[in-house]
Amino acid sequence: MPLTDLPYEDLLEYRPEPAAPEGLDAFWADTLARARALGGEPSVTPVADALLPAFEVSDVRFPGYGGEPVAGWLLVPRGAAGPLPAVVEYLGYSQGRGLPLERLLFPSAGYAYLVMDTRGQGHDTPDPHPGDPQWFAGLMTRGVESPERYYYRRLYTDAVRAVDFVRGLPQVDADRVVVAGASQGGGLALATAALADGLVAAALVDVPFLQHFRRAVEIAGVGPYPEIAEYLGLHSREQVERTFATLAHFDGLHLASRASAPALFSVGLMDPVCPPSTVFASYHRYAGHKDIEVWRFADHAGGRSSQQRRQLEWLRDRGLGAKA
Repeated sequence: MPLTDLPYEDLLEYRPEPAAPEGLDAFWADTLARARALGGEPSVTPVADALLPAFEVSDVRFPGYGGEPVAGWLLVPRGAAGPLPAVVEYLGYSQGRGLPLERLLFPSAGYAYLVMDTRGQGHDTPDPHPGDPQWFAGLMTRGVESPERYYYRRLYTDAVRAVDFVRGLPQVDADRVVVAGASQGGGLALATAALADGLVAAALVDVPFLQHFRRAVEIAGVGPYPEIAEYLGLHSREQVERTFATLAHFDGLHLASRASAPALFSVGLMDPVCPPSTVFASYHRYAGHKDIEVWRFADHAGGRSSQQRRQLEWLRDRGLGAKA
């Protein structure tokens, strides 16, 4: 696969500086305050899984956007002395929480671990907002006519509320909660680090989606961004600008400057789904301490297991590793 974007040397200097939408901070402060005010009791139901004897596995539900229940799996190393550092992981586009045995890396490394189901994408968390207009099979245009109704307003809120939930668990050290994810999950991790600034100890942001929307929609050849391009191709110039005005409220390019937790990014220079320039654009604007792993010959899979090992080392070096 060839390079899909700018040469590496140009990526190091790629620093677009578009203005954030007016009222961005107030929009998110109001959104999250409303979700938290609705409250709702989480549930943690132990699951007996004889195939995973090394872990305590629980099926959880916590209140997300609108107080609506969001599913997840909670895995804790059996017999571990708490409080433990925790990892909250968000998933890629069209993925749900799956089965617990698919998500063993972080609990195997000694972390309390929550994987959040993705509303409207996983099997266990519906998105009960059928009135929102949607033009394609995917979710990128659902409610895109306004920030208030856009699908990702609900998903970003779920992601922040997942951190609220984990910080309240008795097994967890609330000062050592890490957010993580790849692709869409990486975009959610970055957004959560910004929107829950002060509540997140670190962010693992792999090949992130939902960055620098305008450029991504123009150059991404495959993946979810073309859903937006196809939609825009059917509408007037006025609708184009209104769409990008909505997307700006969810763009990691604007949210990155609002995050102070240390972050480890990764990027594949042959990624056709999340173009490298969009990743570097947000990376350069990220306000906290940041590092980036550049995989020169990787596509959207990034560094695979090598990146996972790097994540564990990076967390350990920052005092966020689990005790042996």
